[in-house]
Amino acid sequence: MSSASVTDPLDWIREVVREHPDRPLLTTPDAQHNAQHFSYGHFNELADRLAAALALRGVTVGDRVAAQVEKSPEALALYVACLKLGAVFVPLNTAYTVPELEYFLTDAAPRVAVVRPQTLTAIAPLSRLCHLETLGDTTDGSLLELAAHCEPAHFTSFAGDATTLAALLYTSGTTGRSKGAMLTRGNLASNAVALVDAWRFTSDDVLLHALPIFHVHGLFVAVNTVLASGSSMLFMRKFAAEEVVPRLVESTVMMGVPTFYTRMLQRPELNREATRGVRLFISGSAPLLPDTHRAFRERTGHSILERYGMSETLMNTSNPYDGERVPGSVGLALPGIDVRIGKRDSGALLTGDNDVGMIEVRGPNVFAGYWRMPQKTATEFCDDGFFITGDLGRKDENGYFYIVGRGKDLVITGGYNVYPIEIEREIDALAGVAESAVIGVPHADFGEAVTAIVVQDSGAQLDEASIQAALRERLAAFKIPKRVLFVAELPRNTMGKVQKNLLRQSYCDLFQREATAPREK
Repeated sequence: MSSASVTDPLDWIREVVREHPDRPLLTTPDAQHNAQHFSYGHFNELADRLAAALALRGVTVGDRVAAQVEKSPEALALYVACLKLGAVFVPLNTAYTVPELEYFLTDAAPRVAVVRPQTLTAIAPLSRLCHLETLGDTTDGSLLELAAHCEPAHFTSFAGDATTLAALLYTSGTTGRSKGAMLTRGNLASNAVALVDAWRFTSDDVLLHALPIFHVHGLFVAVNTVLASGSSMLFMRKFAAEEVVPRLVESTVMMGVPTFYTRMLQRPELNREATRGVRLFISGSAPLLPDTHRAFRERTGHSILERYGMSETLMNTSNPYDGERVPGSVGLALPGIDVRIGKRDSGALLTGDNDVGMIEVRGPNVFAGYWRMPQKTATEFCDDGFFITGDLGRKDENGYFYIVGRGKDLVITGGYNVYPIEIEREIDALAGVAESAVIGVPHADFGEAVTAIVVQDSGAQLDEASIQAALRERLAAFKIPKRVLFVAELPRNTMGKVQKNLLRQSYCDLFQREATAPREK
């Protein structure tokens, strides 16, 4: 099959099922020897039965199906079942509370919400918003019970085009209520095809999959790339370094977030022998520290490939498979995708090398807009169709892109622009520092004061003055943090991104409190 000709994600599965139904799709490794094995044919039949079950519950073309379920082959089949029906899949983080879930169900207005059996009692009052089904593992849950009594052919298979809505993916909501990004079948298909080509996927590949599947990375990047190439997966229920490292010898590719790699580096058994069968390690969803990149290469001989994407656009750039993978860079624009740097205030294009501005993206990967928010959608696009990502970045003379930070994370202190990532890299390079986050905190004189939140290595005894003194040798005076605060850990979301919005909330009155605190005599 020519991947370039594929315009619908279901074409990938149909092709393999027709020609190689017994080809392995996924295995769920299990220490108790209860592993599940799914061929493409077996998985396709399960998805057909789930599609028939959803159809019995009234799901049809365009209806939303929300899913707050644990990672499992059955949960993955639910996603494919929605594609088969022409329904819109709405994956939801398993960490969301009932009040948060109520917001999503009210906003998305799904026909059916599929939840975990153990949470049904707490969620039951939300049945006023939609029909509730449960999904657990193997035969657990009402939806699987219903599917077991359905014939695979008992639904009308949907044939959509590239503009048909396939998924509604809610953003992290760091600046208010989460927004639903509308992803089309064409978005999913085009991006997977681009990644298969960029990362040289073939049917011989085995992806070690330890990511959650309610997120772009684990679902649309990892799974769709496997389906588009007819390859297979080791489908780990969750990431645990002590379980993942021994499985590397069975894999050819691994996708992860930076936390995966830092934790794997803590395992003494991670070495060149353990990674001998892997041809590619990929990192995304959060910045990978250059030190982590170098340490991993020294230990294993592998240079991690970093890429850049987001909920609204899927993947935009990637370091090259063949060529230099630059630490700290997210690489080059993927073929068929236009990426440019715009001036933050006026929107004018920046053409100079390394000029910092707003990253803007245009291509078949870019979403159709925000769900039921036409005005918000309009403000996020330029007149020529480029999407304004909200990320600040720069492009060097070789075409490599670098993420400087989110636009909302920019600190303006005393009239000067300060990019937190520049300071964080300097702090992280200091002996005794495990990691850091730099934020802007309201300040009466400066507008915002540069403030560093630091996690120390175990046993280190750093203090504010020593860090500030070290930075003065490396940075301009206006970039030096006014305060350096120490914490045990930084708040992160499930994909490993530091939640700076929570830090800003925690320290919003830091300088006000210090100004009004009684001075010691």
